[in-house]
Amino acid sequence: MQVPRISIILPARNEAQALQRLLPVLRHVVASMPGGAEIIVVDDGSEDATAPLAAAAGAIVVHHPYAMGNGAAVKSGARRATGEILVLMDADGQHDPADIPRLVQEMGQGYDMVIGARSRRGQANLWRHLGNWVYNRLASIITARPILDLTSGFRACRAAQFRKFLALLPNGFSYPTTITMAFLRSGYPVAFIPIEVAERVGQSHLRPWRDGVRFLLIIFRIGALFSPLKVFAPIAMGFAILGLGYYGFTFIEMQRFTNMSALLLSTAVLVFLMGLLSEQVTMLLYSRLDQ
Repeated sequence: MQVPRISIILPARNEAQALQRLLPVLRHVVASMPGGAEIIVVDDGSEDATAPLAAAAGAIVVHHPYAMGNGAAVKSGARRATGEILVLMDADGQHDPADIPRLVQEMGQGYDMVIGARSRRGQANLWRHLGNWVYNRLASIITARPILDLTSGFRACRAAQFRKFLALLPNGFSYPTTITMAFLRSGYPVAFIPIEVAERVGQSHLRPWRDGVRFLLIIFRIGALFSPLKVFAPIAMGFAILGLGYYGFTFIEMQRFTNMSALLLSTAVLVFLMGLLSEQVTMLLYSRLDQ
């Protein structure tokens, strides 16, 4: 049985301190894997020694002339990679390279993506944990699949399927959200395996309030793109319930059908039709991606 080629992609911005410890461990793990793997460090406009340190450690270095974002770095790495399986991990020292064989082995069970799901201890703080729980629940409703860790940056996936969605991936930190929901919406099997993460080296580039609101908007945007009726139908139902409730109230009190009831019910119909039309557009989009 032929061993699939593996490419390990690390988006990095000013991560020289973390890479100094991470890359030797990563190379040791790669050396023990059947067929080995190529290591790609994407230098996202770093102002420290990230690029020369990665090159000296034997990694393939892809340069960005300025900071383009975590998602943009992942896309650059995916374009450069030659492996059939992509392993995406953070360069800040949180992820244990020893978990890479577990991710790849799980893919052998027929999965197209395997995600490392962090435990409660792996969350930076209580608020981050609660925020991720909300994201996971909303995404699970939209995709009708249990999602254990929507924002994990540690995952393995098939390169051919991943590249289908490059144009949909944002350049910022929310690429894990988009790619997870894209795979699930497309019918690609996705698995989660538990992992433990260490405290990151250096300072995080993530801003909880700004990026938290952005993540929430992205979930609804992706929901409208991948499963529109699951977003539009509840809204339409809400307007319909309000319209019927208000009609019942005015009929009892004034024995008539008011303009407000007509407006609410009309809005319900329009929102539902928008969702239905969006669902057809989504089906056309995915038929083109499959081709």
